[in-house]
Parts: sequence; structure tokens; C-alpha cells
Amino acid sequence: MKKINLAISGCMGRMGQQLIKSSKKNKNFKLVTLTENRLVKKKFNGIKPELNSDKAFKKTDVIIDFTVPNCTLEILKIASKLRKKVVIGTTGFTRAQENQIKKYSRKIPILKAGNMSLGVNLLMYLTEITSKSLSDEYFSKIFEVHHKHKKDYPSGTALMLGKGIADGKNKNLYNLIGKKFLNKKSFPYGKKINFNSIRKGEIIGEHEVKFSSGKEIITLNHEAFDRALYSDGALTASKWLMKKKPGLYSMRDLLNFS
Repeated sequence: MKKINLAISGCMGRMGQQLIKSSKKNKNFKLVTLTENRLVKKKFNGIKPELNSDKAFKKTDVIIDFTVPNCTLEILKIASKLRKKVVIGTTGFTRAQENQIKKYSRKIPILKAGNMSLGVNLLMYLTEITSKSLSDEYFSKIFEVHHKHKKDYPSGTALMLGKGIADGKNKNLYNLIGKKFLNKKSFPYGKKINFNSIRKGEIIGEHEVKFSSGKEIITLNHEAFDRALYSDGALTASKWLMKKKPGLYSMRDLLNFS
């Protein structure tokens, strides 16, 4: 079987480094390109990182992007021109940037996920089912913990879970987002979805969704212990995307949740 030519963008980041390791072990891929938003002298697997450009991505079949929003849009502009497939693991997009991603997906296949883990995507599915099953008497809130280096909050995964709550109520997430707390020991429920983000140590990722009626509390949660969980998911998504037509896909499409 012909190997898939892979490019990793954001190769100096935590996920980029993990993807380099995971792709080396995965027989379906051949790592051909590494990119960063700055010049890097060091080589990885014999490949010197480049800046994002037509030349850098010319020989690739699929690009895995773990960068920052502005960089992602730069990559999508190039990928759209070259007709390359893109897996987006970057988080922290504005509503306007999300709309730009949708426009690019009309030309190329894009899989975008705030979290590449099977477990987290199952959690999102269960969150939607729970939200749909409960009456409006139940208020909800989302708690997440990540390493101290993570800049955006709430995390992309927390927002995914918020979308699960919103979808369960047939509502738009942006109309349901409540207060966004950072590093609070405790935080309240509200009529909208409140978020609390903790940034400390080297924690890979913890997420918890709570529904409360005042008489009972329902808790759904997930903990990640190994970053390879996410890189393996991104590689699985890349292989799956190879057979897809232009469009905007999610891990839910890959996992075939109804």
C-alpha cells in the first residue's frame, strides 16, 4: 500500500513533537514536511522545518495542523490553492475565523476537532444525549484542566462539550455561553453554560460536565494520561480524510456516531 505523504505544522509544539514520534511508528505514513512559524535550525527525522509555503506543502497529501488560529488560516489558504487535505487540531478560533474555515472546506476536505481522542468525542456524544434527555430545570457547567503552557481558555474541548449541550437543546452554542472563569476553586451554575479553566503543572487534559437540578447532580468526565492519545487520533483522522470529498468534517463523522 502506498504511504500517505504527511506534513506536520507546528512541529516544535507539544503536539507537533508527539506527532513526529507517532508518525514514525505508523506504517501508513511517510513524514515529508515539517513547518513552523519561525526559522528552526534543528532537524527531526532528517527533516529541517520550513516556513509555511507552497513549496513546503507541494509534496504532501495531508497536513496536520496544531498551531495558532492565524497560522491555521495561512495554511488553509495554501492548502486550498494546492488542493491538499487538512486535519485541524488548533483551537481558540473566533466566530469569524470559524466561518473562514467553512469557506475553505468548500474547496478541500477538512477535518476539524478540538480534541482527537475517541474517549472525549464519546463524552461529547453522551453530553448531547444527556442534555436532550433533561428538562430546562437542569443547569449545566463545564470544568477543564490543562498544563500551564496552554494559552486559550476555555479549551477547544470544553467548547466542544458546550456545543454538545447546545445541540441537545437544538440551540446555538454562542447564545448559550455564560461566564468564563480562570483558575477559580469553585464556580456557579447559571442560566447559560459557565466554564472554569485551570492552568497548572503539566496536566495533559481533564474535562468534566455537570448537570444540576438542585435536587441531584449528573457528572460526565474524561481524563487523558498520554499525549499519544491525541496524535494517534490525528493520524487516524488523516487516513480517513484521504477518501473524502471537500467538506468540513469532525471526529464524530469519523466515528460514525448517529
